[in-house]
Amino acid sequence: MHQFQRTLVTSALPYANGPVHLGHLAGVYLPADIYVRYKRLKGEDVIHIGGSDEHGVPITITAEKEGISPQDVVDRYHRMNHDAFSKCGISFDYYGRTTSERHHQTAQEFFLEIEKKGIFTKKTEKLFFDRKADRFLSDRYITGTCPICNNPEANGDQCEQCGTHLSPLELINPKSKLSDATPELRETMHWYFPLGRFQKQLEEYVDSHEGDWRQNVVNYSRTWLKQGLNDRAITRDLSWGIKVPLDTAEAAGKVLYVWFDAVLGYISFTREWAEKLGKSDLWKEYWQDPHTRLIHFIGKDNVVFHTLMFPAILMAWNQGRQSERYNLADNVPASEFMNFEGRKFSKSRNYAVYLGEFLEKFPADTLRYTIAMNYPENKDTDFSWQDFQNRTNGELADTLGNFIKRSVDFTNARFDGEVPCESSLEEWNSLGINWTDTLRQLDLAFEQFHFREAASLGMEIARASNRFLTESEPWKVIKIDREAAARAIALSLNLCHALAVALYPVIPETSNRIYAMLGFGDSIEDRFTRGSSLTASLLRPALSKGHKLRPESEILFTKIDDADIAPELRKIEALLAEAEKREAGVEQNRQEFKPVISFDDFLKVDLRVAKVIAAEPVKKAGKLLKLQLQVGSVTRQVLAGIARYYPPEEMIGKNVVLVANLAERTIRDEVSEGMILAVEGADGKLFVIEPAGSEINGRQIQ
Repeated sequence: MHQFQRTLVTSALPYANGPVHLGHLAGVYLPADIYVRYKRLKGEDVIHIGGSDEHGVPITITAEKEGISPQDVVDRYHRMNHDAFSKCGISFDYYGRTTSERHHQTAQEFFLEIEKKGIFTKKTEKLFFDRKADRFLSDRYITGTCPICNNPEANGDQCEQCGTHLSPLELINPKSKLSDATPELRETMHWYFPLGRFQKQLEEYVDSHEGDWRQNVVNYSRTWLKQGLNDRAITRDLSWGIKVPLDTAEAAGKVLYVWFDAVLGYISFTREWAEKLGKSDLWKEYWQDPHTRLIHFIGKDNVVFHTLMFPAILMAWNQGRQSERYNLADNVPASEFMNFEGRKFSKSRNYAVYLGEFLEKFPADTLRYTIAMNYPENKDTDFSWQDFQNRTNGELADTLGNFIKRSVDFTNARFDGEVPCESSLEEWNSLGINWTDTLRQLDLAFEQFHFREAASLGMEIARASNRFLTESEPWKVIKIDREAAARAIALSLNLCHALAVALYPVIPETSNRIYAMLGFGDSIEDRFTRGSSLTASLLRPALSKGHKLRPESEILFTKIDDADIAPELRKIEALLAEAEKREAGVEQNRQEFKPVISFDDFLKVDLRVAKVIAAEPVKKAGKLLKLQLQVGSVTRQVLAGIARYYPPEEMIGKNVVLVANLAERTIRDEVSEGMILAVEGADGKLFVIEPAGSEINGRQIQ
């Protein structure tokens, strides 16, 4: 196995057009932070790079809706999300922005390098253009009727009502969101990245990680590879974004497509991190030294961007180079989704719990722990308020918090706030915890991204510690054997230290509070030393006789009452009611289509324009009208189920469309020699199709 000297961790860049929610936290940012904090505990060289994705159409749409600039939008949400991450303890070494000058420069450098090598292709295509706004329209700027469910407000990329992925050309009656005008198709030229050129290299890259990548990551990647990789556009006709760095007419008004520029943010942000430290070339050690391990934390919806597209960009850069070659990711631990009370988080439908709002009501570590214990590693999981309440009250407050407070309070009350005696290694190993095996399991769990298992192991230590203190009963034993009580409480205090270390990656703020109660003047972070592992302290008692505790303890976790989560449960009921209403609308508008027929089959249908010359009700059949139709020189009798919508006298004189070669049927003792065409409206009413003009009577419809 390759020995790495350092680790670079990246977190997927959240779009700066809205607040991050708990689904984002669970899938990307918390697991990345847990992993990074563990590597720091081991004394390893690791940095965590993240930031905001600040280009793309959703941002400009938000800006236009609010009447502000795109920069105003990204400034707001960058601050909001960065602040929420900080409050949640997500410890980025650097959190950048794709609107920065360094990022623009980095993305343009990549474009020019790949363009110089002749790798890009250029294609002219027809896209929608708004004449009133004088600009090409991306898919999000076009709305129209969904061809699947008839939603009149479907977007050009997806119908929110039925969930179907669309292209703008599929919309019925497309309109521009900018002017409400009907757009026209115009030719435009764009640069494309030829992913297929790197198909073999990418197949070898994915195959080389069989067994160490999660199976979902391998499966997603191979599905794309099996279908064959196609050219992918890397430019768009927009004003907001990174300008194509060419002084040519064909580059005018074009920016880099956000999928191409966003992933390069990992590199530009690392460069900014190094510059901030005053070591402008340090970033190269993390991107271009083969002894660095690169890990991308993402959600499953971002897999192919990080296993195929970004690696292909780096391969294009590396092509023909002997130096300044970029490393490819060693692992891409993509998570499944965390749902919310049984349904998928959705910002667009406001079915979400937003991180910033959550942290205004509840402590970050209670959230971190609950999510870690439900980490969606291999399958979708669920966040529920009831589970959050139960874990906070039971596992955190009653088990962990209770043990820590009892141990510290008893020491302060009966042993003058000092560790009363040394704890021998034999006593340490007789606690019912196999420390060597526990440390090995913890190490494997964290290193292999099994964060639920790691959090569970930490809580198992807490349970064992609580049992030990309860069974030792030092508050009783001290009355008859002070030395035995001293040994029990000394071991308990060492267990407090072990818990602070073992659970630090998951609940860092709480671990530091435990550290403070144990009398350490610095935080756990202050004790990080490169090359020195704090996790090794789990193998032996860490607190010596005479170590002084802080004079006062504190309650680590406040229990959550039913009244605390009642408002949140009411919100869920309201959100579910809205969702059910929407789904009912989808169901009502869903169209059931008959089996597909061939064009040749359709040509067998003989459609003629006929004029109604007589009409009367059919006896004992309230739905039927008996129509006499003039088709050229021929008269036909047709029974039509339109009596509820058209009185007989209203039909006389109308032109209708007749299916002229339909076999005769006898209904209510009357012969029907064909069928007239009608359509059902949204309210269920039938509308007879009426070709205009009597002069077309009898002609076949083509």
